[in-house]
Parts: sequence; structure tokens; C-alpha cells
Amino acid sequence: MYTLVKNNSNYWDFILNLRNDPRVKKGFVQQKTISRQDHSVYMQSFGDSFYICLDNDKPIGYIGVISNDIRVATHPDYQGKGVAKFMVCEIMKEHPNAFAKVKMDNEASLRLFESCGFKRKFYILEKA
Repeated sequence: MYTLVKNNSNYWDFILNLRNDPRVKKGFVQQKTISRQDHSVYMQSFGDSFYICLDNDKPIGYIGVISNDIRVATHPDYQGKGVAKFMVCEIMKEHPNAFAKVKMDNEASLRLFESCGFKRKFYILEKA
């Protein structure tokens, strides 16, 4: 069974490694590699907004809500096993008005959020 625990500095490296994992970051809106220094500054500002998903004390994903925007990632070894859905459903209990910004071509995230009851509402278009 999965559990969510409050983020602390012991999990910062896990989050950084997951954010920089090429198998994961391809789904993020911003795909640049994040330096340890930039990540530390980010965690000092927003670390309290994140939770870590554990499977028998092993971190397997994270979720956070910043300005009502959900940030979620699952370790590739655990994708497709309901981890992200568990995290989204749990975080919505604390943040019922939260939303998700998802890239239009990120089918996995679109399916995830729609399976949790989210509806597509906006499209943001940029010049290529």
C-alpha cells in the first residue's frame, strides 16, 4: 500500500533526480536540467508544498501544489501502477480547488487527471 508523507530535506535528492530523469522530464512543461543549487533554492521556497509517495518506506513519487497548480511525478519503475492516481486523489482532499497544467501531447498525464475527475478547460497556444 502506498502512503504520502510530508516532504523534508531528506527527500530533496530524490525529487531532483526524478525531475531530471529524461524518462520523466519529457512530460514536464519546462524540460531543462535543474542544477542542485537551483533545486535547493526551489525546495527552500516550496518544499513544504510537496509530499512524497512511499512504497514500504521507499520513495516512488512526489506531488505538490503551488498556487493551486499540481506538480506530480512518479518514478518510471512505478508508472502504470496507480501511484500517480493515488497521489492526485489524496492531494485533492487537502486542495479541492487545485488544477493541473498539462502539455497537450502528454497523453499519460491527460489520462491520469481525467481518470481523477478533471476536465479539459483551457488551451494555451504559443508561437513555435
